[in-house]
Amino acid sequence: MSEETNGRNLSIPRGYQPEDSKARKKWVHEFSGIELDDTLTDKEEDLQGIIENHVGFMKIPMAVVGPMILNGQYAKGEFCVPICTLEGTLAMSMNRGIYASACSGGITTKHFRQELSRAPVFIFDNLEESSQFQAWVNDNEDKIMAVAESTTNHGKVLRIDQYIVQNYVILDIVMDTSNAAGQNMVTLAAKIACEFIQKETGHNYFLESNINSDKKASVRNMLLGRGHAVTAETTIKNSVMKRILKMDPDILFDAWSFFPIVSSMAGTHGNGLHVSNALTAIYLATGQDTACAAENSIAHFGLEKREDALKFKLTLPSLTVGTVGGGTRLKMQNRNLEILGCHNGDRSSRKLAEIVAGAALSLEISLICAIGSHTWTDAHMKYGRK
Repeated sequence: MSEETNGRNLSIPRGYQPEDSKARKKWVHEFSGIELDDTLTDKEEDLQGIIENHVGFMKIPMAVVGPMILNGQYAKGEFCVPICTLEGTLAMSMNRGIYASACSGGITTKHFRQELSRAPVFIFDNLEESSQFQAWVNDNEDKIMAVAESTTNHGKVLRIDQYIVQNYVILDIVMDTSNAAGQNMVTLAAKIACEFIQKETGHNYFLESNINSDKKASVRNMLLGRGHAVTAETTIKNSVMKRILKMDPDILFDAWSFFPIVSSMAGTHGNGLHVSNALTAIYLATGQDTACAAENSIAHFGLEKREDALKFKLTLPSLTVGTVGGGTRLKMQNRNLEILGCHNGDRSSRKLAEIVAGAALSLEISLICAIGSHTWTDAHMKYGRK
């Protein structure tokens, strides 16, 4: 990958002066055809459904990284990725990982699941009542699903899973939420379904049992996910590893085995390095529910040795992102979705999930190489302080 393609400069201008920011805005416009305008503001009446007791806006610095080359199911081509962060080095590090992957052909992404659920619990006096209720749900599942699905024009109920513990029956109502992140969609669908069940059976319920692990890291979300599930991978040549990432690939591969072992010893869910950094930065820039980073940062990271290269892999089983509703209605965030080409389209939320996975993988690669090459501290001393 050269620094210039078809007359277009691929290197994002650097620097901290006003003229440098102006040059980056020009770069974004030349890349995407979209003008960045950080003076865009939202009217108070447009904030209903986003915030209460509104008193003003708190600005967070925004950067761009890229171009990131993706070969995905839904995200194909080159992407300029907007991010918001207060951590010096994050943008530079993500950009380094993106550039290294681009020099080796880019990143392949695979979206393999989209499911979000709400899991009400029904409580019974004895096991016989519980057993009868389970049988009734099985016999009437199609009716329950139809009632739940009647609450939305876009979502689809996929199934109802049952979990039994003691005298509790948990009904996990699983939906494809289309382009919405979907928390409100599944909550309303579950509420109406439960009212139908209560009317038909007389049994009371609590709308959430906590098995969903909403906004919490859990084994459940690691295995079943909550939102989109995506795998990203890239094979980086040894020469690129040494030139751009300053890392001897043989040393990294030979030493890598300690990482999953120590992650297991620490009791972490997955073995990612700092996926939440990438998620939060993109979530802020694109109007996502940033608290979802708590459950979404579960990650499975790995390396494979190839001839004259290393293959880096990252699976994110739980990405709760959307391209409609909520904070995506804000003008700046919607403009950023437009820069990514995710502001419209039938499966734009799946496209966004693949972009998030590619960016997260890039940041993981850069960090593991910085740690392995003993340049991590130097980078933070240079870019992480004034």
